[in-house]
Amino acid sequence: MNDVKRVVLVAFDRFTDIDLFLAWDLFARIGPPCSVQIAAKTPRITSSTGLTIDCHAGLAAASEADAVYFCSGPGSRVLVDDAEACDILRLDPSRQVLAAVDSGAIVLGKLGHLRGLRATTYPSPDLHDRLHAYGATLVRSSLVVEGNVATAAQCLAGVELVRWVTARLFDDTVAHSVVASVAAL
Repeated sequence: MNDVKRVVLVAFDRFTDIDLFLAWDLFARIGPPCSVQIAAKTPRITSSTGLTIDCHAGLAAASEADAVYFCSGPGSRVLVDDAEACDILRLDPSRQVLAAVDSGAIVLGKLGHLRGLRATTYPSPDLHDRLHAYGATLVRSSLVVEGNVATAAQCLAGVELVRWVTARLFDDTVAHSVVASVAAL
């Protein structure tokens, strides 16, 4: 039996640094029962501030993950318009935990995973319009959970999103420990 849980952080060119690296750091603190990868359409991506990183996997890795976490940034708007990339992202909330911070929510929306659900995102009219177009009900909250799908608004809400994902994959004790390692609780 394999007890390792795979978390794939989906990123893209022009991602928001804190949304990717905060999640990376927190999930990595879980240790050996958690394997974390950064996946993108291309082997190298550049953040909105100009930091270029190598990715661990292509987008197809998300399909096999236990949890998929979409970061945000201006590039999310490009990703949702990339039919090839969206076709690769075959996700299933009945067997996977799906999470998105800020504009990453529009990727979940484009893939059909927010239709009929409540969701939140960064406070930007174009993102709100996209979520509505994808059939989501916009909620102004830092974290919105609907079954195995959750969205978070604002970068630091990513801490709560990681806590939620960690609790779903492991338990509340592990989730509390991860967050307590970086924040006074």
